[in-house]
Amino acid sequence: MMTRIARGIGFGGIAIALVATSVPAIAQDNSDSRIRKLEAEVRALQRQVFPGGDGRYFEPEITGQPAARPSVSTTNSTTAVTDILARLDALETQLQRLTAQYEVGGNAMRLLDERIEALEAANAPAPAPASTPSATATPTPTSAVTATPTPSPAAQPSPERVAAVQAIAKPQTDDPADDEYSYGFRLWEAGFHPEAQQQLTMFVEKYSDHWRATYGRNLLGRAYLDDGKPNDAAPWFLQNYQADKSGARAGDSLLFLAEAMIALKDTNRACIALAEFGDTYPALAAGRLQSQYERNLGKVTCN
Repeated sequence: MMTRIARGIGFGGIAIALVATSVPAIAQDNSDSRIRKLEAEVRALQRQVFPGGDGRYFEPEITGQPAARPSVSTTNSTTAVTDILARLDALETQLQRLTAQYEVGGNAMRLLDERIEALEAANAPAPAPASTPSATATPTPTSAVTATPTPSPAAQPSPERVAAVQAIAKPQTDDPADDEYSYGFRLWEAGFHPEAQQQLTMFVEKYSDHWRATYGRNLLGRAYLDDGKPNDAAPWFLQNYQADKSGARAGDSLLFLAEAMIALKDTNRACIALAEFGDTYPALAAGRLQSQYERNLGKVTCN
């Protein structure tokens, strides 16, 4: 009897043991199945979020180890952020430099406008003096430059002068405008200033858009200045400077305008013109026109 009981107890213990050992196995199988299911769902979700399904977005197989994060390089991210910050710093530096250059240029333009306004003030005609029965108004050396050049009437030339002028040949090329200017230059060079004035006036009025126009206006002013008529010369110099400040003879005209003002004993306008010339045409002031510029500076005392 005892043997049977013992055997019963023995078989019962074995059964309990088998049941006890089978429970973790079943639980383990269930857990593995759930994990595989979850892994499959995660991979399906990853393929929807990251099309292509390559190793750049998720691992091909999920192991028992903790899942690795998407393979985004920390070094690459850090480098990209560093590059962006460096580019922002460079852009800010460039913006500061451009802002400074704009402010400097704006200040220079403001000063230039003020000086131009002062030069244009010379165009305002002076009020005519009250006339009296016993005296007539006469222009003074400090009279303002008129806006429109008004050539003085020339005296009737002698037959000898007419013959001498006619002896000067007029060029005949395929550029009639240049021929007219060249003829005026030859008259001026020969000392026939009234004839040069007439010829150059015709040229600048007829060919105002020609490339020689800046030369013609400047030379016309010189023809009057050399003829002892600074009041007639000054408007041509001013007009040539204002017409095209980058013209080939714009700087020359501004310097000759100062000479005309000196001849008229208008020190204030002479100083304005000289200061404008030095600021606008530093290369000419230190090069081709240096001696003339320094000579004019020595004739006036500017503040």
